[in-house]
Amino acid sequence: MRQLERDIDRDLEELAGSKTAWARLSIEHKIVMLRNVQNSVYEMAPQWVDAAAQAKGLRPGSPLAGEEWISGPWAVLYAIARYLRTLRGLALDGRVPLPAIHFRNDRTKLDVFPYDTYDRVLLNGIRAQVWMQPGVAPSDVQHCAAPFYKMPAPPGRVALILGAGNIASIAPLDVLYKMLAGGAVCMLKMNPVNDYLGPIFERALQPLVERGFLRFAYGGADVGEYLCAHPIVDEIHVTGSERTHNAIAFGAGSGKPLTSELGNVSPTIVVPGRWNTRDVQFQAENIATQKAHNAGFNCIASQVLILPRDWPQARELRDRVERVFAAMEHRPEYYPGATQRRTALAGPDSSLRTVVMLDHADIDHAAFLSEAFCGVLACVEIPGDLEAFVPRAVAFANDRLHGTLGANIIVHPQTLREHGAVMEAAVAGLRYGCVGVNAWTGVGYFITETPWGAYPGHTRENVGSGVGVVHNAYFLERTEKSVVYAPFRQFPKPVWFVTHKMAAHVGRALCDFEVARTPMSALKVAVAALLG
Repeated sequence: MRQLERDIDRDLEELAGSKTAWARLSIEHKIVMLRNVQNSVYEMAPQWVDAAAQAKGLRPGSPLAGEEWISGPWAVLYAIARYLRTLRGLALDGRVPLPAIHFRNDRTKLDVFPYDTYDRVLLNGIRAQVWMQPGVAPSDVQHCAAPFYKMPAPPGRVALILGAGNIASIAPLDVLYKMLAGGAVCMLKMNPVNDYLGPIFERALQPLVERGFLRFAYGGADVGEYLCAHPIVDEIHVTGSERTHNAIAFGAGSGKPLTSELGNVSPTIVVPGRWNTRDVQFQAENIATQKAHNAGFNCIASQVLILPRDWPQARELRDRVERVFAAMEHRPEYYPGATQRRTALAGPDSSLRTVVMLDHADIDHAAFLSEAFCGVLACVEIPGDLEAFVPRAVAFANDRLHGTLGANIIVHPQTLREHGAVMEAAVAGLRYGCVGVNAWTGVGYFITETPWGAYPGHTRENVGSGVGVVHNAYFLERTEKSVVYAPFRQFPKPVWFVTHKMAAHVGRALCDFEVARTPMSALKVAVAALLG
């Protein structure tokens, strides 16, 4: 450990020596550097995906490798393109190039997605808004954007990023946000679960490494503790569990600014309506994806399916979800402790992906109080017609389930038209950092225009799903939530669905598109998507 500490000390001293240079580097130079990062990430993408797919036990040639393309290099390439757009606007006239802003129902809202025709075509039907906190007027939004770049001589800072072990893009995205939005140089400590990606990331982010603006560390909790307590580290960001956060906040990192993303017990609320057979099948695949993507090891994996007890199709939908689970390709429980967590929730004889029925009144059940981080989908039924069910389901999600990161609502368009006021109140009332309406909140993770983090109001002492946001391509402060909308039934099938047969091909084509946004590269994405 002594040699490791000496190496860490040296790296942190190098970061401290370069922090002011990075903070005051011209936007034009940052743009050049970020374009170089874009190229190096793209170059490393195949090796990155192959390593992750092998580590997670996917069979060679599996379409599930699409998850690694999309939630790995594509997510980073997508983010870089959006950060470049913002930086170019700042370089042009000192202002963030904001999208359409409007004021409705006491909230200022930004229409952040889609931005252009390519967005409309490649993510067919998806749209997203950012809602600002109460009291932020439309005229205030530009003042809330990119405050770091309004400072005449910003001070340099050293940020410690404690990476997550599940989704491969989390750590590099956290680094890029801290560097670009906050002007900090970074020490990235890899999580032991996926530290095999560290050497790949070092090469993918080489333009930042070679200038002394980024360093890497490896090891277990002892290394993390040493880093958190190090006097050179000015601030810390962690993606992980509430237990890890508390160990930092009230231990080695006590007294240092600390931001965090800590996951939650994500609900999926199904609103009753008149569905046909194709509707039921599509939404069963949607719900199964929300649970089974990345084998269930996502901070916003759906954990509690909330069904209307009095809806005649509730049983049919639940059965279809179970059939999708049963038909899925086998994949191992690669994340430590998953088997024990699944067994505790569903029993020793449970399958890797399983639905368990629970009583919504059993408020102390473990499935409601902590992340399962495994393949168990809990299901509850709440009584009442639509007008009664929806507010009850929202209250259950807000008051009974742990955390505030992401919540999903599934509602038929006819139902939406007939009960618009009820559904508007539901979206507004959900106290979550991202709300998906017919879209999995995972989409809010992928599209960087939407800030990613818990609903505001958590504190260091009562941290819930965390404090602060990342991604956030417009560098906005004082955001409340992101809302992502999708069509009730889409064609072609969304590429992130676990049932998409061409997901790996689409994911690779999306990476090609992000570095060469041309009609031909977009066509290649569309053709592969149509075959899924």
